[in-house]
Amino acid sequence: MKSDFIVALTQLAAERGLPKETVLSAIEDALVSAYRKDSIADGQNITVKLDPGSGDVTVNILKTVVDDVINDKAEITLPDAQEIVQDAEIGDVITTESLPHIPGRIAAQTAKQVVMQRLRDAEREIVFKQFEDKEGEVFLVTLQKIEPRHITVDLGRSEAIMPISEQVPSERYRSNTKMRVLLKSVERTLRGPELIVSRADNTLLRRLFEMEVPEIFTGAVEIEAIAREPGSRSKVAVRARQDGVDPVGSCVGLRGVRIQNIVNELHGEKIDVVEWNKEVPIFIANALSPAQVMKVELNLDDGTAMAVVPDRQLSLAIGREGQNARLAARLTGWKVDIKSDVEYQVEFQERTRLQEEARAAAAAIAAAEAEIEEAQAAAAVAAEEVAVEPESAPSDVEVEAEPVPIAAEVDQMAETIVADSVAVEAIADEAIAVGLTEVVEDAVPVAAELQPVDAAVTDDAVETELAEPVAEVEVVAEPEAAVEAVEPLPIPEPVLESVQAAKEEQVTSLRDLPEDIWQVRRARVRRPVQSDADAPGRIRFAEDIAGLRGGVTASRRGRRRDDPQAPRRSKCKCTRRWRKAA
Repeated sequence: MKSDFIVALTQLAAERGLPKETVLSAIEDALVSAYRKDSIADGQNITVKLDPGSGDVTVNILKTVVDDVINDKAEITLPDAQEIVQDAEIGDVITTESLPHIPGRIAAQTAKQVVMQRLRDAEREIVFKQFEDKEGEVFLVTLQKIEPRHITVDLGRSEAIMPISEQVPSERYRSNTKMRVLLKSVERTLRGPELIVSRADNTLLRRLFEMEVPEIFTGAVEIEAIAREPGSRSKVAVRARQDGVDPVGSCVGLRGVRIQNIVNELHGEKIDVVEWNKEVPIFIANALSPAQVMKVELNLDDGTAMAVVPDRQLSLAIGREGQNARLAARLTGWKVDIKSDVEYQVEFQERTRLQEEARAAAAAIAAAEAEIEEAQAAAAVAAEEVAVEPESAPSDVEVEAEPVPIAAEVDQMAETIVADSVAVEAIADEAIAVGLTEVVEDAVPVAAELQPVDAAVTDDAVETELAEPVAEVEVVAEPEAAVEAVEPLPIPEPVLESVQAAKEEQVTSLRDLPEDIWQVRRARVRRPVQSDADAPGRIRFAEDIAGLRGGVTASRRGRRRDDPQAPRRSKCKCTRRWRKAA
């Protein structure tokens, strides 16, 4: 029997993949749970020791050493404890006695359940410790179960799940198929460790490169950045850590053998390997491959970059649905704006024009500010001079001004001058309309007569003593006043005589016209000229005859049109059949 227990213990440990100590500890915990259900050990703290060699079970009762005993089943006084253990002290836990091993059916069933539960917990703990340090590694798994929300895969000793978020949309998964997955996370839950695997993570691509490219595994080539759209396209930026090593060529391999293995593992996903560069414009230009970049401009304020490509390669640089530009932005960490060289040239010219206008406006503003400052300085100087002049002026001179009467006289004289000038202009216009030059000569004395008025005004102005100068007065004469001023002026006699002479000359010229001018000639009627073709004895052609122009059918149509009673040809189908039969 003892040998059977040892064999069973060893077999159970081998099946579960657990050490014997773990299985033995699980059995001891199960026996403790079974004895606690017995009435003999009710309320007592017991422990079970199992001898793996002989299979003997020892059940001991444990009590705590205290000064005052409250629960005699779990506590013991210090003198009583020292009788069992001489060096016992307050707070120690000692073994007081042993219970007989009498297993029952219920206790055995409980022990079995506890053993199985302890073994499962031990397995989960071992699995968690096994995969806890393997996050980020690639495993070859077998798909076990395809479910709508996740896929269950076999990792050997444990199972893992692959949620929808970690699946590649373009891939088709089938049961019992093998593929490489990335162990993304290991989590501890109530049901045990939960393993999450992924096919869409960027780390999977990095691990595949490390497996296929020895230079990356040894550190001669380093992967700096990865941008990936799972199942469609990826971009990988690499750089060399050693001199003389081509990073891109090392990843691609001879005739693309290395990169092709990775593409096959990812089920046809396209991979672009570009060279990393510490200069951001060069790195952005490399990231936009296979398009050729002419120029890259950076905006450090908002973290954007503008790449200029040839017009014929604009669609290639952007990619299908902007995929190439999107991956380049993720790879470099910059917001990339792609423009053609034609569009860039137009924007550059417009930007240059705006800058020139801004500079011109700034110069104009500066000049205006300078002028304003000069004007303010001149005004300040003038104000100082004005403030100084009253002090130097004589104080014993007193001047009394009467502006109101003088202003009235000035207004009256201005109205008189304007009225006289209007009269002169009216006489000159009438003379020009008649066409006589003598009128202008007669109008000169009239203007000369007006000169004394100005002289009189000047003398009056001089005679009047004013302390302050009279302001200039602008007088606008109204039309009615001008007409009234013209009406009383007498028209000179030479002007009237010249106008009367012009009228008599016009009447005389009409009387001297000849009488034939009043006679109207009869209109002549042209007769048709006889052409040489209509002459008798000349040969005429069909084209020359007016009736035959346009062909024979035209003449027939003309006859029918002219003569409505002309007979028409019959187009009856019966007649045609009868003619054909005949």
